[in-house]
Amino acid sequence: MDLITTHINADFDALASMVAASKLYPQARLIFSGSQERNVREFLAETRYPLLTEKMKKLDFEAVTCLILVDAKRASRIGPLKELLKKEGLEVHIYDHHPAHPKDIAGKVEVLKEVGATSTIFVGLLRERKIPFNPMEATILALGIYEETGFLTFSSTTEEDFHAAAYLLSQGANLSMVSDFIRRELTAEQVSLLNELITQSESYVINGIPVVISTASLEKYVGDLALLTHKLRDMENINVLFTLVRMDNRIHMVARSRLDAVDAGEIAQEFGGGGHPTAASATIKDLTLYEAKEKLLHLLKEKVQPLRYARDIMTTPVKIISEEFTIGGASEIMNRFGITTLPVVQGPELVGLIRREVVDKALYHGLEGAPVKEYMSTELQTVNPDTPLPKVQRLMMERGLGFLPVVERRRLKGAITRADLLRYYYEDMLRRPTFLQEEEREGGQPLTRNLSNYIANRLPPKIQALLRLAGEVADQVVTNCYIVGGFVRDLLLGVENFDVDLVVEGDGIAYAEALASHLQARVRSHKKFGTAVLTLPDGFKVDVASARTEYYEHPAALPTVEHSSIRRDLYRRDFTINTLAIKLNRKPFGELIDFFGGQRDLRDKVIRVIHSLSFVDDPTRALRAARFEARYGFRLAKHTVELIQNAVALGLFQKLSGKRLSTELSLIFQEGHPVQILKRLEEFRILEAIHPKIHLRKEAIGLFERIREVLSWHSLLFRRAQPQTWQIYLLALLSDLHPAEARAVIRKLSLSPKVAEKLGRDLSGYRSLSRELSRRPQLSPSQVYRLLMDHSLEILLFLMAKAPEEAVKRHISDFLTHYSKVTTALRGDDLMRMGIKPGPIYRDILNSLLYARLDGKIQTREGEVSLVKKAFAAYLPS
Repeated sequence: MDLITTHINADFDALASMVAASKLYPQARLIFSGSQERNVREFLAETRYPLLTEKMKKLDFEAVTCLILVDAKRASRIGPLKELLKKEGLEVHIYDHHPAHPKDIAGKVEVLKEVGATSTIFVGLLRERKIPFNPMEATILALGIYEETGFLTFSSTTEEDFHAAAYLLSQGANLSMVSDFIRRELTAEQVSLLNELITQSESYVINGIPVVISTASLEKYVGDLALLTHKLRDMENINVLFTLVRMDNRIHMVARSRLDAVDAGEIAQEFGGGGHPTAASATIKDLTLYEAKEKLLHLLKEKVQPLRYARDIMTTPVKIISEEFTIGGASEIMNRFGITTLPVVQGPELVGLIRREVVDKALYHGLEGAPVKEYMSTELQTVNPDTPLPKVQRLMMERGLGFLPVVERRRLKGAITRADLLRYYYEDMLRRPTFLQEEEREGGQPLTRNLSNYIANRLPPKIQALLRLAGEVADQVVTNCYIVGGFVRDLLLGVENFDVDLVVEGDGIAYAEALASHLQARVRSHKKFGTAVLTLPDGFKVDVASARTEYYEHPAALPTVEHSSIRRDLYRRDFTINTLAIKLNRKPFGELIDFFGGQRDLRDKVIRVIHSLSFVDDPTRALRAARFEARYGFRLAKHTVELIQNAVALGLFQKLSGKRLSTELSLIFQEGHPVQILKRLEEFRILEAIHPKIHLRKEAIGLFERIREVLSWHSLLFRRAQPQTWQIYLLALLSDLHPAEARAVIRKLSLSPKVAEKLGRDLSGYRSLSRELSRRPQLSPSQVYRLLMDHSLEILLFLMAKAPEEAVKRHISDFLTHYSKVTTALRGDDLMRMGIKPGPIYRDILNSLLYARLDGKIQTREGEVSLVKKAFAAYLPS
């Protein structure tokens, strides 16, 4: 059974998300994990909306196979249903808009996006999948968005929320109903509580930030404290407000913050609650109202940062250069002033940044005369002078920025560097107490993300055990060990990938030998590169490498390798999404390492290079970019597209060795939809690097699509022989070239002599075979067999896709499905027992028998014996 649920005290965003999820999972059942807020209960009662939900007491926990969580991803927020998470084999799907937290549940399917409401995520999914909804459903989703975003006014509101609300309005959402149920008239008890909150409000200035705390005590429960807190905040125009109300022997806390300096969610977490930086809540047990307030004040003094702005710490003036400046000139200025990043301007406006590492690489490749505008980064993250410092810090940390321009009306006013931030926080640290009380140090959450839950929930036990052992061995040999690359990327995406690539900071070969001794594995090492391959007894392979950095002797060359740190090792990789690593040492096992914003680009579905000379170093990365773009449905970042176009203009793809080109083509042709990748390469004019006359015209696109269909058809035959898929697609790519030109391409690709010879035969063979089959549409089964039996499977499948004549397709289909499986009952031993002397005549006899069977002239062993006696009587003993 599939089960959809949400957090306890369900609000309209939770209700709307459940309704929307039921349209994505039409067979799923719905259940509330706890109570609902009063306005949600009143809405369901007054509108009589037919929401069919399960009762918790009657729920068969054992029958639940898939748990769909909406607007929630923490076990503590789903009440009794958290027990389901202990169930072995349970599949978890998560849809949520809250910020990431170390205690988040890991799901097999995760749709996480930091927008204003989870309802917004579902509106996007329903639109994308073209799933219709009626006006009432549109109204419910609108209620979710408007309530969660404060009628699209909260700072957490995004552009997507506005688009979703507009779309719901076009689908019949009733805004009058939205207004009625969100802006409900207060009950007498609520009015009384609001008055008490107003009179009991106390203002504090904490680290320069005004904070209001309001308390109240009631004998019975009064609902919608969040609504009353909103009203109090709006009536008194309060930026930071905490309400603490004792009801039913518990203290209910609601927090609202309009300032980045006060993270409401972080404060609420300390009380066992949670939420957003702008809105959060908690239910507090075992504390008196006085104790809860004192603890809150203590936490605020510890957590609230004095409000500072970008202008307070930025460096100004900043050294700049124009976009026509050369790489050599930029290097001279960097050396003269000891700086690592230069802003690039066009007139008075900032247009890009050029970094030391890019300049050094460009100089190494002899590009000192090139203008910086060709290699500067144009995807700029900037702030204005009035940007609060917490936002500056978050941008620089999340995006790995070392240099953040401060811009006003597109003009550079200053810049903030890591040194500026470090200096500010060092001075701030000096102002704090030197020693913390023990209770102050306990309970803090780590700043880094830990993926141990993902490892436990998404990987088979064998891989989990291997990764833990790898970390334990690393601890024994005193080194750091990480699993890196595509494994981590696909773990986060929920894609199966068990290619284990380990990187150690130190001697990779020595570590590999130590790990192999625990696994009884064979080790094959390459000392030049500091790498090793472990082959386990069951054949499973593990790659181990020393952390290393690379440099290239010239553009498109193979890299020269030197040992380095994990950061430099990840920096040499192709795209940010492939720079993620997980630390495997016991402490802290599962810690995610993300220096270059790989998580962000996975979330945003972007393929982005790490530095501007990436394609100069290795042009094949452009082919991989197109491959990942098609495989994952991602998009190429604007600057990455510009760098590929620049590499094409420099003619770097013509300098690639044939071997590297053929390797990338082979990988492309093994993807599920290679035609999408080839279209992208055609758009970049990269296919011309293979041969100037190769173009992906409409006919060629159709041929590639038909090949994919033919391959799918062939896979359903479950034949023992399987084709080399990449060879079939390569035949398609070369089929329109002149034979001499096609042979030249095969030579250029530096294929093995055996493969090159076969492809040459296939290219000439398919043409002659096509002509013969087209010329003779009425062929007997034996004639078809004789024509096709000596040709490769790749030729036959290619011709089946390319030939326009149905007769040709039918002949090949019949051969593969029927004729190729026909055998004779008699064998050579049988002919010998009949007295026929061994020799070439055996082949003629057996072929004659096979052809007769194919044509239906004989069906039995006796028939074969009779045919031999009749047709080959001369060879029988007299």
